[in-house]
Amino acid sequence: MKRKNALPELLAPAGSFECLEAAIAAGADAVYIGGKRFGARAYAENFDTGAISRAVTLCHLHGVKLYVTVNTLVYDREMEDVVEYARELYLLGVDALIVADLGAVREIRRAVPDLELHASTQMSVHNSLGAEEASRLGCSRVVLARELSYENICEITEKVTPEIEVFLHGALCVCHSGQCLFSSMVGGRSGNRGECAQPCRLPFSSTRGRGYPLSLKDLCLAEHIPELILSGVSSLKIEGRMKSAGYVYTVTSVYRRLLDENRRPNERERELLRRAFSRSGFTDGYYRAKLSAMTGIRSEEDKREGLEINSADLAVPRHRVFARVEILRGKAASMTLYDGTRSVTAFGDVPAEAESSPLTDFGVKERLSKMGNTFLALRAEDIELSLDGGLNLPPSSINALRRLAAERFEDFGRRVAFPEYSYEVTRASKERLENFGRCAELPEYTYGTRGASANGNKLVSAEFLSEETFLGAVRSCGSELDKIDFKFVPLFSSDDTVTAAGGVSLPPVIMEDELAEVRGRLCEVARLGIKNAMISNLGHISLVKEAGLASFGGFRLNVTNRASDAFWSGLGVTGTVLSPELTLPMARDIGGGVITYGRIPLMLTERCFIKENFGCNECGKASLIDRRGERFPLLREYKHRNLILNSAVTYMGDKGEELSRCGIRHTHLIFTTERGEDILDALRASREQRPLSRVDSVRRVGRRKVGKKKR
Repeated sequence: MKRKNALPELLAPAGSFECLEAAIAAGADAVYIGGKRFGARAYAENFDTGAISRAVTLCHLHGVKLYVTVNTLVYDREMEDVVEYARELYLLGVDALIVADLGAVREIRRAVPDLELHASTQMSVHNSLGAEEASRLGCSRVVLARELSYENICEITEKVTPEIEVFLHGALCVCHSGQCLFSSMVGGRSGNRGECAQPCRLPFSSTRGRGYPLSLKDLCLAEHIPELILSGVSSLKIEGRMKSAGYVYTVTSVYRRLLDENRRPNERERELLRRAFSRSGFTDGYYRAKLSAMTGIRSEEDKREGLEINSADLAVPRHRVFARVEILRGKAASMTLYDGTRSVTAFGDVPAEAESSPLTDFGVKERLSKMGNTFLALRAEDIELSLDGGLNLPPSSINALRRLAAERFEDFGRRVAFPEYSYEVTRASKERLENFGRCAELPEYTYGTRGASANGNKLVSAEFLSEETFLGAVRSCGSELDKIDFKFVPLFSSDDTVTAAGGVSLPPVIMEDELAEVRGRLCEVARLGIKNAMISNLGHISLVKEAGLASFGGFRLNVTNRASDAFWSGLGVTGTVLSPELTLPMARDIGGGVITYGRIPLMLTERCFIKENFGCNECGKASLIDRRGERFPLLREYKHRNLILNSAVTYMGDKGEELSRCGIRHTHLIFTTERGEDILDALRASREQRPLSRVDSVRRVGRRKVGKKKR
């Protein structure tokens, strides 16, 4: 067991200073907060730099760690700001950053190598291979995906180097974290940028009527505390930076008792958790690998039964300190504050001889004990005073001495400055970027080879998300299909299909207990002569290398900046398809592939919504319909996971001049539910740079609105 303490850390959320105090008062071991930028809860109150400084002081006075979220995808124009922000947080004494963007991780490690980094759940780590890759990158802790079962969690903690953190309580996203584009593509508010509009909480229609099939109950693992203590996880995380101080206090205090007493909750504690916040109750479905009965909404009854919290319970008591004070003839006055673990001394003015009304013990102690707007409490009886008789020191000097001592005590442990850092990633310098934490030599990377096919023309790649779709393309497209440089079909397609395509795409989610099956299949396709595999996350890298295949970067890598692109290319990944959330000018600056056709998958779900809402006979034909009548097709993924596809097709094939002006040399197509003739039209239209003929609606890259097109 790698964790440092007998019990896992209890990690509480705070979206405001009041919530921070509530978390400390309730017994949290650590608190995580967000700043005004770069956090995945952009609409929380959050903390400016001054508030973060005060938060560090308050937390450290009470022996609590403070983590700051920097867990959004980062654009190139923001990278220097992110790095400077990380430097500032380090100097303020923040204990760790929770990070998601691999480019940001890389640059922060270059600039602030001593700053502890935790890999966010947005990094899509589902297995031990992904956790180890995050560790090599420089993350000392990995926050696992919420969808893991207890057995998978235990197996990972036994195998990996970094600490493991898991979610304990709070809201669940229906989509695997880091893989949701629904809010971004449909509503223009990116969940990967902290602006999620929560479309999953809205009603949808299916064959079972209108309801809320994507809205999950909140997670609650209170019943599993004894086994979680034995699991080897280092941290248990409560979700809720958008919640009230009362919620934070109630939930944290309940789990504090359960952990300290190594037990399950009683009825009163269950009721407290439910009344603090729930959506039709709670679920532990992922944890138990029982995925039924997980849906729930925030009902009017749930709202009416909310808790009334006494604000006095949320207050954090001032930190008690003791003092030694010397006001002696001919010497600068001094004040030492201490509490048993830290001690600081401040010096003030030299006292003068008193002409009248010399200083008295009572008067000096009374003035020094007024700690004002600090987090400290100093009683007059806790001051040890050495005072020579007949001296005088102005009240302003005594006050200044007290303020300086208190300031130094609260700033105890602040870090010192370090050399300046300049963020500069140019195309020519990509090869020179060091690969932090890795020991093995990596393949050379040359920018000039990216985005071009063997004959020097523009590179075209395509992924087929089902075997049936690819076979339809084979029947209908003929030589048009041969003009695609790289074609990828699902890994578990038949041998004939894999051979015909020439490349495979790994399942975007591979749990620990699925690794053996995936390894075996990769070895089989390698024996078929397959050379290329499309990857989706850190956990795929070593799998593909073990099988002797080359890695091709899919859009799920969430590449939104040059540093991230450089990281993946340093691992030998080629042909990386950039995040579909980028505009064309942003893609131009990075130089990777751009999706120019396809119904982009908006969500990747652990649950099979096809089976739940339509029945297995409708696999490949089912759709969810939103309030506006937009139809979102559902597609089966590996192990009965589901993809929810966009209602509109992204298409840029008729924008050849614009693509050329932006230097786009690699275009990528995604085929999902199309028939063979639809694929043929898309291929020909893209090659001829004309509009599509066989599609109802088109979404333009980088634009908010969907433009309708007639058949």
